[in-house]
Parts: sequence; structure tokens; C-alpha cells
Amino acid sequence: MARPSAAPSERTRVKRMHERGAYDRASIDAILDAQPLAHIGYVLNGAPFVTPTLQWREGDHVYWHGSAASRMIETCIEADVCVTVTLMDGLVLARSAYNHSVNYRSVMLLGRARLIADPAEKEMRLKNFVEGMFPGRWDRLRAMTAYEAKATTVLAIEINEASAKIRRGPPGDPDEDLMQDVWAGVLPLEVRTLPPIPDPRGSVAAPPEYLTRFKIG
Repeated sequence: MARPSAAPSERTRVKRMHERGAYDRASIDAILDAQPLAHIGYVLNGAPFVTPTLQWREGDHVYWHGSAASRMIETCIEADVCVTVTLMDGLVLARSAYNHSVNYRSVMLLGRARLIADPAEKEMRLKNFVEGMFPGRWDRLRAMTAYEAKATTVLAIEINEASAKIRRGPPGDPDEDLMQDVWAGVLPLEVRTLPPIPDPRGSVAAPPEYLTRFKIG
């Protein structure tokens, strides 16, 4: 799929290092699907706040959930928000301090957060969240109580005004620096899944297979 050359809005147009920008859904969706950790930016009482949470994508929407008593959740309902997702792929060591950099994949998503008010849809979205990370787990869990459902809020934002920014590759040193007697290159980074640690208060004998398949990135 060819990348659209124009941003969906001036707010999402990548200005600094514009050649790293991408506006096609394939690039945006791939980053959202690879990293559940998101940061939600919002304004509370005139001051900016950014709160980390977990996000998941279903089609053209990104969802996140939280306590109904959360000030982030309460403030974001029907408000303009900024959702960002970032994966850090490597540290880029150049031959000068100025040219050091980071290899990364990121998405910035702007829009109005919508409350999922219908109880049946809310339960469906929460089930999709759990099943998306751990297929087959939802039906083995204790059913959600009425209190738990009431205490949990789910918000959604449409993937409409969004941009990705991606850096890959080695340092961008100028030719005149290439003869410097200093190591240059990339230190790759990745998130590793380690062996599951069972609850010491008791757990089933063997970890489920989906834990061995779980991966971020």
C-alpha cells in the first residue's frame, strides 16, 4: 500500500524530520497492534496531564478502559484527547553527541473520546481486549459482576486524525565524521517475554499455551 503524501490534518502533519512521517492505515494499525501501552493526553482544570494505560484496536477505533472514578476517564469523556503509542527499537550511537538518536515507531492520534455507554457493548469490548491478548482466557474467568461492570468505564476514539513517525537504520553522521576513532552503530532493544510466575497463593499446574506465545513488538 502506498503511503499518502498528505497528513489528515495540519495538527498531525509531521514537521520535524518530515520524511519519517507516515499517514497510511497499514503503518498506523501495525504500531497500535504491536504495543498495548498508550499515553492519554488531556486537559484537567486548565493544566495538561498524560496518563499511561492499555489500549486495543478494533477496526477503525482505539479503546481504553479505567476505573469509573478515575479523573483521567472522567475528564476524557466527550473531550478532545491525544493518544500516543511508542515502541523503542534501538539506541543509535553516532560519532558526535549531536547525532545520537533512537530507532522507534510511534503513533499520535487526535480526536474526541466517546463513552461506551451500552452495557452489552462495554462487556463485548472488554472481552475483545482480553481475548486479543490472551486468546481463550475470557471464558475461563469468573464472570464479571454487576459492581465490576459499573466500576469500569470504556472509552473509544476513531482512527481518523492520526500520524505515524518511524526511524530505522544506522547513525546519520556526515561524511567528515566517518574517520573519527569512535564506535558508531545501533544497540537494538526489544521487550522479552520471560517464563510465567504463578501466583504463590495457588494456581493451575501448567501455564496456558497463550502465555508462551505472547509477544509485544
